[in-house]
Amino acid sequence: MRIIRGLAHLEPLQQGCLLTIGNFDGVHLGHQAVINKLAQHATELGLPVVVMIFEPQPLEYFLHDNAPSRLMRLREKAIQFAALPVDDLLVLKFNKYFANLEANAFIQDILLTKLNVKHLVVGDDFHFGKARRGNFALLKEAGAQYGFAVEDTRSYMLEGLRISSTAIRDAIGAGDLALAERLLGRSYSVCGRVAHGDKLGRTLGFPTANIQMQRKNTPIEGVFAVEMTGIDNRVIQGVANVGTRPTVSGGEKVILETHLFDFDTEIYGQYVEVHFKHKLRRELRFASLSDLQAQIKQDVSAAKHFFANHKT
Repeated sequence: MRIIRGLAHLEPLQQGCLLTIGNFDGVHLGHQAVINKLAQHATELGLPVVVMIFEPQPLEYFLHDNAPSRLMRLREKAIQFAALPVDDLLVLKFNKYFANLEANAFIQDILLTKLNVKHLVVGDDFHFGKARRGNFALLKEAGAQYGFAVEDTRSYMLEGLRISSTAIRDAIGAGDLALAERLLGRSYSVCGRVAHGDKLGRTLGFPTANIQMQRKNTPIEGVFAVEMTGIDNRVIQGVANVGTRPTVSGGEKVILETHLFDFDTEIYGQYVEVHFKHKLRRELRFASLSDLQAQIKQDVSAAKHFFANHKT
């Protein structure tokens, strides 16, 4: 899969492509079904599958810190797309240009001239262009005029619940990681490089691998039983805290700290993935470090009990 950043790096597709556009936050089962269906058409037509996303996501551009929390950063999306039948991931920077681009110009300049789209799949509530004046009906009209098919992404259901990024976000926020896993088709996870911290965990007897969350807000908070992958093809169990460390610093920066069981190898700089399996409790502020240390011991015991009684 190629990652193409910006229209300047996109060579016109002479033969055309099959395209889908969206946030694809989470790359959940519904997203996967859309891409797999598009890939079937692509095989029949002998054309590439292109996924178009925007960074930042449009609501982040307009609402800033008030935008909904993200399930995934760009790199995490790219990792998931690479496992699907996607030929090109087109990442466009959402900025003033796109915010003010008229809907018809988006169709003419990008969909037709740049991408030469032959088959387009978007949600029937998809809006685009200045003031969101472009919609599914306009795309259908353009498709009939210029000869490309337009298809809507129907709702994908699981256990009577519509699969959506919002539903997954709500499940994670409620601590229902099992439901989030069913909607995603995999456990919810966070990727990142292990960074140096203040070594407090080591002082307390529970060294941690720290990952900066690097997002404006996050749907997940608290203490969890987790598994880490990315180290020597191993799956390593542990306990993790996602939050602002109110007992120690109480800042605004969200950090993911993971204590791995029976593990003492230095992994600074390694790119790892932390898979959230079960929520143990919310993040708390303790009166002293000794109280924090006692709670961590309880958390470790609770996480080990979870893993001993649940197959993951």
